[in-house]
Amino acid sequence: MTFSIGRRILLGFVAVTVVIVALGFYALEQIGAVRDTTDAIVRRDMSVLRQLDDLGNQARDLGLLRRNAVIAMLSQAQGRPARADDNVAAWRQTAAKVEAGLATTVQLASEYRTISISAERNAAWDRIAAAATEVQRSFRDVRSVSEAQFAAIANQDVAAVEARNDEIGRLQAPFLGGITNLRTLLDGSMALGQRAAHEVYERSRLSIYLTLAAAVLLAMIVTWLIRRAVVRPLETVMGFVERVGSGDLAGQLDVRGGDEIARLGRTLNAMVSGLSDLARTNRAATADLNAAAAEIRASAQQQAASVEEQFAAVQETAATVDEITHSGAQIGKRATEVIATAQATAQTSRQGLRAVSDTAKAMDAIREQAEAVAGNIVSLSEKTQTIGDIIETVNDISERTHLLALNAAIEAAAAGESGRSFAVVASEMKLLADQAKAATGQVRGLLGEIQRGINTSVMLTEEAVKRAASGKTRSDTTQRTIEEITARVEENVQTFQQIVASTNQQQLGIEQVMGALQNIRQASQQTAAGTREVETASANLTELAQALMALAERYRH
Repeated sequence: MTFSIGRRILLGFVAVTVVIVALGFYALEQIGAVRDTTDAIVRRDMSVLRQLDDLGNQARDLGLLRRNAVIAMLSQAQGRPARADDNVAAWRQTAAKVEAGLATTVQLASEYRTISISAERNAAWDRIAAAATEVQRSFRDVRSVSEAQFAAIANQDVAAVEARNDEIGRLQAPFLGGITNLRTLLDGSMALGQRAAHEVYERSRLSIYLTLAAAVLLAMIVTWLIRRAVVRPLETVMGFVERVGSGDLAGQLDVRGGDEIARLGRTLNAMVSGLSDLARTNRAATADLNAAAAEIRASAQQQAASVEEQFAAVQETAATVDEITHSGAQIGKRATEVIATAQATAQTSRQGLRAVSDTAKAMDAIREQAEAVAGNIVSLSEKTQTIGDIIETVNDISERTHLLALNAAIEAAAAGESGRSFAVVASEMKLLADQAKAATGQVRGLLGEIQRGINTSVMLTEEAVKRAASGKTRSDTTQRTIEEITARVEENVQTFQQIVASTNQQQLGIEQVMGALQNIRQASQQTAAGTREVETASANLTELAQALMALAERYRH
């Protein structure tokens, strides 16, 4: 039976998967066994351990309650109020719990002995059961003697109570020692359980490792079988394909079986046969194509040469016309700039003309104002002369007043005591006369300075009037000159405008010629481009034909 590659790989994958799944289930089972063993050990040992802890606590309670009952009885015997009955009742209740706990311990040890996980654990539980039975017998002895002591307490027999104390102490020692021995035996059983759990874990881990090694070995065997069934035939096919790729079409692939690789081999054999036929046909067609491409290329090269010559001539003509167009554009641009400059100059001349006219008017106004100022200054000079005369009069009055005051003072001195008030008036008149004389002296000095300033101002004003008249004459001359310049600039503007108009008309004609040359150049370029494309296509066709011929020569058949 022949299996396909996919089925072989699937079978190998299924085998490995089954082993892995089985390994997983086995590992889970072993882990469960370890968990169950650990749970059993912990649950059993901990239940007995709790029971022993309770027994130890209850044994201590029994001793305390018994002593309390004895102390209460002795207190009653001495006449002190005390009740021993409550302690006795509590002791009996605790003793019943101890008896039940010991019975439970014996029962649990017997049960766990039958279901222990190992022989060592079985022997350990057997020892625990025997020790618990011995402790149970010891406790019964202690209980019976304690009951006899409680009866003596009830009868108020102090001697009997004290006699029972020594016997109870002697019997209680084996009981307490038995509980301690049970705890020691349980610790040993727990250690055996932990060792047993560790042994189960080690066995489980070893078995898992062995199963995992078996799974890895199986996977390696499956991989080797798949490689033998798939990779080796594929390597044979790849070698055949590489030989075909290198040009060897003479061989055939040895095909056996009915899987995918066998079908691929038969398909490759058919393909190689077709390629061999195609190579022979391609060689003949390529030779014809190479000859036709060579003829087309020669014709295209001749046409390209003639088109290149025509294009060069058109290019030179277009360059010349382009230079003329560029020169005309520069001429028009320069003429426009000159017109703009001339117009700006004319505008500036008109502004200068207005400025000169304004300057002339300002000169006339300055001259008129200077003449008016000169007249005012002359009038002011005349008035200062009048003020000087007035000052002379005031000065004369002050001198006369001074003489009058001097005479009055002399007369007052001659009059004696009756002329004292008149002497005071004469003194004041003398003081006023002196002040008036000093003031007139200051005013005379100021008037002298004012008179000198007025004379200087009159001379400066006359000089300004003369200069204003001279400036008016020059402004008139400048105004006439600027008017002539403005007229000539406006004539130049009109001339340049005519030049620009002629240049623009010439530029339009040149642009039309340039457009026609541009169309001719574009047509030449298109023709040259088409010729180059034909030449390139023929060259590519020739190269393709040569490549096909080389490719056809590559394949051997």
